[in-house]
Amino acid sequence: MYQTPVKRIITKEHLEQFIQSEAYQTYIDYIVRLNDSVCDLKIDSDVHVSPNVNHILKLLDTLLNFIKEIPAVENSKSRFGNPAFRDFYDRVEASITDLLKPFVPEDAIVEVSRYFVESFGNRRRIDYGTGHEANFMAWLLCLEKLGVLTPEDDKAVVLRIFVKYIAVMRQLQFEYWLEPAGSHGVWGLDDYHFLPFMFGSSQLKNHKYIRPKSIHDQDTVEEFSKSYMYLACIQFINQVKTSASLRWHSPMLDDISACKTWIKVNQGMIKMYKAEVLGKLPIMQHFMFGSLINFEGGVDNAEEEEDECGHNHHQDTFAKGQEYPDCCGIPVPSAIAAAASRSRSQRPIPFD
Repeated sequence: MYQTPVKRIITKEHLEQFIQSEAYQTYIDYIVRLNDSVCDLKIDSDVHVSPNVNHILKLLDTLLNFIKEIPAVENSKSRFGNPAFRDFYDRVEASITDLLKPFVPEDAIVEVSRYFVESFGNRRRIDYGTGHEANFMAWLLCLEKLGVLTPEDDKAVVLRIFVKYIAVMRQLQFEYWLEPAGSHGVWGLDDYHFLPFMFGSSQLKNHKYIRPKSIHDQDTVEEFSKSYMYLACIQFINQVKTSASLRWHSPMLDDISACKTWIKVNQGMIKMYKAEVLGKLPIMQHFMFGSLINFEGGVDNAEEEEDECGHNHHQDTFAKGQEYPDCCGIPVPSAIAAAASRSRSQRPIPFD
């Protein structure tokens, strides 16, 4: 019996239960399997593309059209999220049954639709982070459990579907200036994403010429960014954070570039994903469970207890050394918005 997924994790104890659960193992096994499937493959490598993969690609193209049809509202005085994002979110939510009907069993739409809608950011806060990215992967995992996708689709899931999803997200980030979810996001790999770095490092595992330190060579980044997700992410960061060097605005990526091999980078990415995404309470409080990704631990419905910020702060949840959700601190403006703001204010320099 399919059901609307709900949040069940409130405390670190609940999170520990989840980490020991079959649901956790199933999810991380799926991520690692996808990671391994694209080893040494380019984005444009010739891979098997099934009819259902094509259905999903058409669905994501529809979302790109929604963005074109819903322009950002005039909000030039603010570097924070643009309210027009809520119209986009509402359009997706209102259209979801029609969008999924071509390839999802009708009785399962109630369950998989929530993962999909939550994949594109938070409507209230107009932000996006690795928890939303995890919802998209949970959606894909649910589709596999329904038989819509199979292990034969793994390469296309990463190199076609996930790459297209990132394209949709970049468009949303540029159009609506989504804030990074959680103030620590700006010190991570990317203000928004994690998995393109994991999958992207797998793509480069045995590359003859491109090394981890190659991210500092702008010519290499530009030439190969269309073939490798990792370099596409570096190009995106360079595009929106034009001041100073990678060392200053992305110190973690700078540190990782000192690794000798991509194999070591990829292994580190898997460990980091477990620790910094699946092991972080502020992120996993938003993860949802239904019949397809089933977890009986935690509480029956954590959402009933949520405060305005979307977290549960009740019953001294964070009193005893718990990790207080960083989304409740100072909002972080979009780096894309800051870059646009700088470009508007730049004056021509004499002698240029």
